[in-house]
Amino acid sequence: MKLGLFGMPLHPPARPKSESFTETTEKIVYADEIGFDEVWIGEHISCTTEPISSPLIFLASLIHQTKRIRFGTGVIALPNHHPAVVAAEIAQFDHMSKGRLMFGIGPGGLASDMELFEVLDGAYRTERMMESIDTILKLWSQDPPYDIQGKHWKISLKDMVIPELGVGFMPKPYQLPHPEISMTAMSPFSDSVKTAAARGFGAMSANFCPEYVIASHWKKYVEGCESAGREPTGNDWRVARNIVIAASDAEARERVMDPAGSNYYYFDYLWRVLKSVNYTAVMKDDPKQPDDAVTVEQLIESMVIYGSPGTVADKLVAFRERTGPFHGLMMASMDGSGVNREWEWETMRRLAQDVMPKVRKASVRG
Repeated sequence: MKLGLFGMPLHPPARPKSESFTETTEKIVYADEIGFDEVWIGEHISCTTEPISSPLIFLASLIHQTKRIRFGTGVIALPNHHPAVVAAEIAQFDHMSKGRLMFGIGPGGLASDMELFEVLDGAYRTERMMESIDTILKLWSQDPPYDIQGKHWKISLKDMVIPELGVGFMPKPYQLPHPEISMTAMSPFSDSVKTAAARGFGAMSANFCPEYVIASHWKKYVEGCESAGREPTGNDWRVARNIVIAASDAEARERVMDPAGSNYYYFDYLWRVLKSVNYTAVMKDDPKQPDDAVTVEQLIESMVIYGSPGTVADKLVAFRERTGPFHGLMMASMDGSGVNREWEWETMRRLAQDVMPKVRKASVRG
């Protein structure tokens, strides 16, 4: 089982960007040192709380600061970009990193970005995303001339092609035919998971989903694989979770329930954001529960795996048995302001060194 780090990332809105970028950089370098396999970084254009507007630019700065960790875009919001630009930039990064790239795609999840790019309608946004990835794959699969006439983008490159000079040729990735592609999902019984599995893409389940939602993603993954005649192994399914590990269960609970803690801030922030766009069902154990009855503490108990190393190992094994055989665990990266940095790094270290060997052993048995 692979161990990854997933970062929106999320920081206090007034925190200086340079400070947040430095902190996230140091965390990824540390993750590489202690044995994390991969890191996924999100894309948000119009939010100071989630400040990375280009995961590729940010991750490129880490290629030569790390040795083995793989880099994932978590995700590039395809409806917001011209597919030819995305195809070229992904290919460039893949060559720069010598094939350490994973291509995470999605429709985007930040409402202000949706308004900015005029893609607030969900069906329209999904349609653009799927046309975009189809266009990108076509660009990578052929040489010029290019003539891809879609509904949302029309690409033509036929007249200005000079083969002997390489003019008019779209770059292909280092990994052939292309890097691993994964799609994100957060809604209960998300059709994105089914689509990803049917297309041969990986699926990534968000960390701010309660357990029943993760279990529903496995059901949709199985449906997608079966529709394509693939065995539903879960090898390309990743699940993100908030995790807090301390020396004892009591100490871990104190940290996760501390209003000054980054996990408490995270769930308070996300709940308020999702309430503002009337999309709270994604976070509730019981979708019928009134929003006013939901507390931050309830959300934390539902979606954070915390405790001593032994307790967290047992919880993760049991969680996987109940939800489905995912083969990638992504620890959600929290803000490191104040004492949170020490807590975050302790969790990372204990997760990589003390917890994952037990989880991997159990996953082989299962």
